[in-house]
Amino acid sequence: MKPKQIKGVPEQQYGGSHDTESEKRFEPVVLPSKFEILQNRFFSINQWQSYCGEGFADFRLYDHKGDLAERNPQKGDFIRIDIPGPGEKEAEGYDWVEVTDICFCEERNSESISMTCRPSEDPNNAKNDHIAHFYSSKATSTFMISRTTENLTAAVYGRNESPNLNAGMIDTVRNIFVAAGGMIGISKIQWKRLTDGLLDFN
Repeated sequence: MKPKQIKGVPEQQYGGSHDTESEKRFEPVVLPSKFEILQNRFFSINQWQSYCGEGFADFRLYDHKGDLAERNPQKGDFIRIDIPGPGEKEAEGYDWVEVTDICFCEERNSESISMTCRPSEDPNNAKNDHIAHFYSSKATSTFMISRTTENLTAAVYGRNESPNLNAGMIDTVRNIFVAAGGMIGISKIQWKRLTDGLLDFN
């Protein structure tokens, strides 16, 4: 299926892609307060795992200097990802992405917030410019929340996903297998847990 063209999401040019979305309908009177809760969850990256349960990747926000950050993400920050299973050997078992863009869009009857991330080097390893991720640096993940007059949506849009082959032999093999799994839909299952979890207010 052809990926959606969405404002703020990079154009799909090659490799794998996915559109992972969850939506919930609310009474108009409660929707603003629900969206405020959703925003807080969206920006609480260090808490994402708690919305998804055991077996989901653990996310940690780091600033541009590589220090752990307990605040809302900013452009130029990094996110350390600890996915279930073996991680990047050259990055001490973790995958890393950089926050390359954060966009706020508000119209008369709708509002959205998006955050685009791209595979990056480990910010704590200044001597190594190796991309510490199973996808190449061309891939992006755009996390987005939005509201209309009746619905809230949480989504993750993956674009230009291909394996990171610029690594040592062990990491290259690992990257091929993990990326292949993501490209056939396994990662979409994980992202669906996140988008569903962000909207679970029970």
